[in-house]
Amino acid sequence: MIEVNNVNKTFRDKKILTDVSMSFVKGKTNLIIGASGTGKSVLLKCIVGLVKPETGTIKYDGRDFLTADSEVQKDIRREMGMLFQGGALFDFKTVHENVMFPLHMLSEMGKSEKMDRVAFCLQRVGLDKVGNLFPSQISGGMQKRVGIARAIVMNPQYLFCDEPNSGLDPQTAIKIDDLIQEITHEYNTTTVIVTHDMNSVVSIGEYIAFIYQGMKVWEGDKDNILQTESKPLQDFIFANKLIRDRKAMM
Repeated sequence: MIEVNNVNKTFRDKKILTDVSMSFVKGKTNLIIGASGTGKSVLLKCIVGLVKPETGTIKYDGRDFLTADSEVQKDIRREMGMLFQGGALFDFKTVHENVMFPLHMLSEMGKSEKMDRVAFCLQRVGLDKVGNLFPSQISGGMQKRVGIARAIVMNPQYLFCDEPNSGLDPQTAIKIDDLIQEITHEYNTTTVIVTHDMNSVVSIGEYIAFIYQGMKVWEGDKDNILQTESKPLQDFIFANKLIRDRKAMM
């Protein structure tokens, strides 16, 4: 479990996050949603340690990440896997080499063990036949799956996904959502997904926190989000529907 309590963050005298608190449960897909510029990406950066909030606590299974010594922080980071919004694959490395990269950097496995682990992760995401190709030689959806394979190669306890469906067509986005949820349940990870895609929300949102103007104004799940009485959340849902309808007409 990841527990975020009363997190506040300011940039250049502008308040970005105000007393944000939420808990992310192990074995579930936990979504942070909200429109662009609402603070959800800053919150994710605080959670993974890329940005330090002025006040608040962030606990990983009881370990306070913000006040822990460097060794405990390193241990927590080794337990993290990250799927970046743009994929963040190395263009000059093959698919196999991209997935292998965290093992070279962070593990003490032997060569054959690393090879086996990479092969397993690529097979798990359905890409066991493209290991020798470069990112430019595969589709955007396949690149996202390579990113997922790389994110899980260290067998993380905590999996973070930043806009995993960005730039994907609807059918491919559904496949990525399903894959992330399958992996979450299969490996009992604490998965945190930042998204503004309502399709993802209503299909895999087992816990949902809605951020508006830097504050958490609603939390629930996919089964009750459409019955919300929160006006900002209603506006967010309606705006997403308009965008989908316009894309369908194009």
